[in-house]
Amino acid sequence: MAVDTPNGLMVPVIRNVDQKGIIELAKEVIDLAGRAQEGKLKRDEMQGGCFTISSLGSIGGTAFTPIVNTPEVAILGVSKSQMKPVWNGSEFKPRLMCPLSLSYDHRAVNGADAARFTAYLAQVLTDIRRLLV
Repeated sequence: MAVDTPNGLMVPVIRNVDQKGIIELAKEVIDLAGRAQEGKLKRDEMQGGCFTISSLGSIGGTAFTPIVNTPEVAILGVSKSQMKPVWNGSEFKPRLMCPLSLSYDHRAVNGADAARFTAYLAQVLTDIRRLLV
């Protein structure tokens, strides 16, 4: 994850994500972000990542193109969520929209797989209960 701090952007690494539940991940995000803000992260806590999530939502950004930093292979940009009118085939309905932008290194990630991942992520985010299953 990327954390905006008074000393610039810091990217602490959350390890073994696949072995942790959503509550455990949330606690670790809060801890790492807090220590990043305080300038208390250790060097090894910012090394060894392979995928970053960066959000401009709290700043108010509505779209951006995140850049992959080597040796990572991808970065997901999450922009500010907003209620927007969406056509459902018969009428416009208000819907919360969250723009996502996935950048990836084609040498390590197949573009079709990246597109499927982004579509799956959008599907899961439409019903947050799916993350708990």
